[in-house]
Amino acid sequence: KMAATGAGRLRRAASVLLLRTPRLPPRELSAPARLYHKKVVDHYENPRNVGSLDKTSKNVGTGLVGAPACGDVMKLQIQVDEEGKIVDARFKTFGCGSAIASSSLATEWVKGKTVEEALTIKNTDIAKELCLPPVKLHCSMLAEDAIKAALADYKLKQEPKKGEAARE
Repeated sequence: KMAATGAGRLRRAASVLLLRTPRLPPRELSAPARLYHKKVVDHYENPRNVGSLDKTSKNVGTGLVGAPACGDVMKLQIQVDEEGKIVDARFKTFGCGSAIASSSLATEWVKGKTVEEALTIKNTDIAKELCLPPVKLHCSMLAEDAIKAALADYKLKQEPKKGEAARE
C-alpha cells in the first residue's frame, strides 16, 4: 500500500509539472526545419563521404578545425594519388546541420581535383551552393579551413624527413 501511495503522488506531481509547462503550437515546432534550405537538409539527411581514412598513410592529409564560439568541430581527410589528384575524401563533423552539409559538400567538391585546384575552393562558393544564411557562414568557413588544413598536412608529409635526404 505504501508503494502504491508513493506512485500515486509521483503521478500527480508529474501531471502538475506537465500541465504547467508552456507548450508551443505545433506549427512552431517545425520552425527549425524551415530555417534550412533543402540542399542543407539533403546533405544532412544523406551525408556523403562520412568516415575516416588512415591518417598515418603518406598520401592522406588530415585537417581538424573547430569554432569555439559555436562548438562545431570538423575533421576532413583527403587521399591523393601519385599524380597529385584527390581520389577520396572523408569527413566527420560534430555540429549543426549547416556544418555537416558544408563538410559533406566539401568532400564532394575536392574529389577529382588536383591539390592546387582544391585550394581554390572558397567558403563563399560553399555558402552560395547551400544557400546558407549569414548566421551560418562560419560553417562554410570551417569547411574551407578544413580543406586547407588537410592539404597542408598532405604537403607536409611529402617533404623528406630530416636525415632521409642526406642518405639518398
